[in-house]
Amino acid sequence: MNDDQKFQITARVHANLPRYRRTGPAGGARTISFNFIFMLTANDSTIPDARERLSEVLAGGARHIGFKDVGLPLQDLKILADEIRAAGGRSYLEVVSLDADSEMASAEAAVRLDVDCLLGGVRASEVTRIIGANPIRYFPFPGKITGHPSVLEGSVEEIAESARSLAALEGVHGLDLLAYRFKGDVPDLMRAVCQASRKPVVVAGSIDREERVRAAAMAGAVGFTVGTAALSGEFPAEGAGLTAQVRSILAMTTRAGQVSSAPRRIALVAHNARKSQLEAWVGRHIRVLERQRLICTGGTGALLRDAHPSLSIHRLQRGTRGGDQQLGAMVATGELDAVIFFADPQAHYSNDVDLIALTRLAIMHDTPIVCSPAAADLVVMACEGVGT
Repeated sequence: MNDDQKFQITARVHANLPRYRRTGPAGGARTISFNFIFMLTANDSTIPDARERLSEVLAGGARHIGFKDVGLPLQDLKILADEIRAAGGRSYLEVVSLDADSEMASAEAAVRLDVDCLLGGVRASEVTRIIGANPIRYFPFPGKITGHPSVLEGSVEEIAESARSLAALEGVHGLDLLAYRFKGDVPDLMRAVCQASRKPVVVAGSIDREERVRAAAMAGAVGFTVGTAALSGEFPAEGAGLTAQVRSILAMTTRAGQVSSAPRRIALVAHNARKSQLEAWVGRHIRVLERQRLICTGGTGALLRDAHPSLSIHRLQRGTRGGDQQLGAMVATGELDAVIFFADPQAHYSNDVDLIALTRLAIMHDTPIVCSPAAADLVVMACEGVGT
């Protein structure tokens, strides 16, 4: 079977996967473990008409939407962040300023704007002290950043070492790699950084064609940003305007997701009456699941670890001791790509409450959640070939 045939099969599978949509127009189809972040920016600055263009971006189906810390007054950025959240999206602020005072001011702005994610910056230790008491996911720049628009300097080895050091810091949740602002071998750089970092990597800067989107996925990145190129209409699309650009990029994202090398972060849970069923299901899909990162509540994780020692399993508390709530927190912070919960339809009401709460969060945060073997088959089929 050639790559095109594999792609066509996987695309048909994705078309039949359960897709949860957020309230409002931001509910675009989710690509498991590979996301498109639309930046309302041009030339490293938030565009003056960002609020007006936001409606076009939402109509195109984007739900990860960001802006820079320069270009608009803080009060306008606050309104923009609130409108992204009201539409069901996830908001991102990217730091542009490189001097110390401006970067600290940007970190304080992220707190005041109450964004979901802070991208960029080069002073991770100082920034984490400012944002650490807030629910903000932080992705600083690895390597040496200079100039405006920003340029990434250094060798591949130096940048990878920087990535390794940053990823080891508490309060750093991932990395924002300016890959296409680097003058060397960009695919090699992306692979090196993704391998060096034990945390997610987002590729930013100058992504203006599908070839670059695909290369980021193949290297193991979990997402990428696009701003100027879409606003100037550089991507081939079926129609004119920004909405058509966003739809085109989302289609590219789905295609690139089929060749992503980033392991999927999958939660595996089962009610007591369904644990043996989950164990059998895992045994059927062991070769695919061995390449993923599995998170389980305590009892389920112990069972699967004993039955299948080759799996990489991170165990949480047992469900009755808060494990289900821990999974809910991971869904809320974007740390899971899918939840497989083999539910007992005849379970006592107390079990239903945890499942209902987890399902609500999965819908709110657009995370696939399935509760039966047949539905779980579709999720694992979407992981075929990834994490290799």
